Amino acid sequence: MAGAENIVEIDQSTLERARENDQAAFAAIVRRHQAMVYSIANNMLRDRDSAEELAQEVFLQLYRNLDKLESPAHLTFWLRRTTSHRCIDFFRRSHGRKQISLDEAPELSVEANPGDPLLSSLLRRLVASLPDKTRLLITLRFQEDLPPSEIAEIVGMPVNTVKSQLQRTLVLLGEKLSNLEKVAV
Repeated sequence: MAGAENIVEIDQSTLERARENDQAAFAAIVRRHQAMVYSIANNMLRDRDSAEELAQEVFLQLYRNLDKLESPAHLTFWLRRTTSHRCIDFFRRSHGRKQISLDEAPELSVEANPGDPLLSSLLRRLVASLPDKTRLLITLRFQEDLPPSEIAEIVGMPVNTVKSQLQRTLVLLGEKLSNLEKVAV
């Protein structure tokens, strides 16, 4: 990632300075979290322009709500939750009218296994074909590497529901992958 050397860890003092209208501190927060926010939005919306716009809205909302954030961990949680909810709102507004072919699905920002690019591409396409809410759960679990308990908090679901939906989705993805292997043989 270009400019990775500009990414700084956010500590309590940076958060406090940002609350006091220190623009450099707020810019540091944005730099630290912009890739995460954009990546979640892009993987959910499957449209770069919409993802950029949504990310800008999330950071504007963050600026307005800085005084409510208690710690750097709360900040990260808040950003994930707000981005997830904004994505859900986007789908509700569009009522699922926007369709995209699997060939147009964007690449996930997760590092692919360099040993098998075909499998990585296929998995990205299979994940892109999932329903919106399910794709959000998979993105938060495997891209953001969040435990089910944290995902449950972000999306407002019981932990067991998150676990069962993740498990069912993994079984479904495995079956789809197995069916494709049978066809290829």
